[in-house]
Amino acid sequence: MTIPPFTPDAEDARPVFRKLRELRDRTSSRTGLELHGLSMGMSHDFEVAIEEGATVVRLGSVLFG
Repeated sequence: MTIPPFTPDAEDARPVFRKLRELRDRTSSRTGLELHGLSMGMSHDFEVAIEEGATVVRLGSVLFG
């Protein structure tokens, strides 16, 4: 799970999301464990998180204001 620093441009979160995905992939490769889940992204940046492999996103303010 990761929450990147908030910035006005959601694209700024992409490197953080990518780094977590790469860490998950390396860890899976080294251990032989299947690590499927990636919890990253919130209402502001969930599209970018999904593009980078998120399987769980937290959508609070987009749903509830």
